[in-house]
Amino acid sequence: MDAPLSDPFGRTIRYLRVSVTDRCDFRCVYCMAESMTFLPKAEILSLEELDRLCSAFIRLGVEKLRITGGEPLVRRDILSFFRAMGRHLRSGALRELTLTTNGSQLARHAEALREAGVRRVNVSLDTLDPDRFARLTRRGRLDQVLEGIRAARVAGLSVKINAVALKGETEDELWALMAWCAQEGHDLTFIEVMPMGDIGNEMRLDQFLSLRDLRRRIEERLTLIDTPERTGGPARYVRVAETGQRLGFITPLSHNFCESCNRVRLTCTGQLHTCLGQEGSSDLRAALRASGDDAALEEAIRAAIRLKPRGHDFDYSRPGTVGGRISRHMSHTGG
Repeated sequence: MDAPLSDPFGRTIRYLRVSVTDRCDFRCVYCMAESMTFLPKAEILSLEELDRLCSAFIRLGVEKLRITGGEPLVRRDILSFFRAMGRHLRSGALRELTLTTNGSQLARHAEALREAGVRRVNVSLDTLDPDRFARLTRRGRLDQVLEGIRAARVAGLSVKINAVALKGETEDELWALMAWCAQEGHDLTFIEVMPMGDIGNEMRLDQFLSLRDLRRRIEERLTLIDTPERTGGPARYVRVAETGQRLGFITPLSHNFCESCNRVRLTCTGQLHTCLGQEGSSDLRAALRASGDDAALEEAIRAAIRLKPRGHDFDYSRPGTVGGRISRHMSHTGG
C-alpha cells in the first residue's frame, strides 16, 4: 500500500460495504416494490470476482468489510466467500468482517459465520408484532427472524438491531422495541427512511419520521448521554442512563454525517458508489474483467475514490417535496 485511499476532501476510506446480491426473500415496503425485477445473473459478479475486488480494497487500506444485499444469505455458496475473506482477518489486514441481514436465514448459517470470522451482525427488525411484520415485509415471518437472532447469540455473535423509523406505522412500538432489546442484550439503532427507488404507492413523505423528534420523545422519559463510541459506520450513539442500554441514531436527513464519511459501496454488478445519496458510480467490473493485472484494478479504485463528493443531496425540508431522490433501490446499492 503506497498511500492511503483518500478522497478529495481528505477522508480516508477504511470501510467497504459489499452487496453480493440484489435478491431478497422479503419485499419491505420502504425498500422494494412489491413486484421487483431482479438483475440477470450474467450481470452479477461471481464470488471469485468479489474476492478479487474486496482483496484489492483491503490491500489499499480498507479495514472493515460489511456484506449486504438484498439479503446476502440467500446467495448460493455465500459461506465460501465469507471463509475466503477470513484469510484477511487471520493476516491482520482486515479488522472486521460483518454483515447486515433480515435474519431469515440466520438459524441455518450462524455457526458457520462465526467459524468464518464474523463476530457481529446487524439484523433489520422494525416491529415485534407478527401481523405488522408480515405487512411491512410483505412475505416475512417474525418467528423465523427471532429464531435466527437466538441462533446468532448461541453461536457467539453480537447482534445489533436496525429499525427504520416509520411515521404512523411503528411509532407506537418505540418503547416495546427498546425494552425488548435491553432485555435481550442487543444494541438498537434507529434509521431514517431514505428516498431511494420506486416503491409504488408508498409515499416517502408519509413514511419519514425525523430522529430528532424521536430522540426528543425518548428524552421525555429517559436520560440519554452522548458517547464518543463508533463502530465505523454512520450511527451516533447514546447510553440510556437508567438502563445502560446503547442506542444509535442514523440521521441522513435530519442531520447528515457526510463530513466523517469513510465508506463506499460496491454493488453486486461491480459498480462503486462513493455516496449513497448521489446517482454517480464507477464501473469496476470493466476494469476487473479487462485484465488480470491487479495494479490496473487498484488504479481504477483510486480513480473512483477521487470522484467521491462532499455529501449527499437527500432533503425533506421543502414542504411537499423529496429532494435528492435516488432512482436505484437500496437492495441494489446494498444496505
